[in-house]
Amino acid sequence: MNKETIGIGKLQELLTRGPFNRWLDFSVLSVNEKGIEVEVSWREEWVVNPEQGYTHGGILAAIIDTAADYAIAATLGRPVPTISIRVDYHKAAKPGNLKARAHVVRLGRQYSTAESYVYDKDGSLVASGRGTYYTAPPRS
Repeated sequence: MNKETIGIGKLQELLTRGPFNRWLDFSVLSVNEKGIEVEVSWREEWVVNPEQGYTHGGILAAIIDTAADYAIAATLGRPVPTISIRVDYHKAAKPGNLKARAHVVRLGRQYSTAESYVYDKDGSLVASGRGTYYTAPPRS
């Protein structure tokens, strides 16, 4: 299996093809053999509790899943379907852009695993997770 990574421009293009990812406003900051780093522009629509002002956990889970998926895509050259994902929430994500760092744990012929960590504007860990992805070649 290919172990080289695609460039930032190509990964950005793949990442923003889908409307949901465009709405989340992902920007690829770096991509290399160790993984990827993306930034997500915070949106008021993410707030689940107006009094507390924190981001809904589903948004954080989507960021974790997407970053992990695209860490794999950086190697395969294509995004892959999620089979399962586990998310841990560490603290409330308050307003401000979020950064996610993701890396491939295991790249397999059929299934692969990747981890992702989401940090707030101050660099504190707000959520983390691990996903399993279906990486078998697409059927022609």
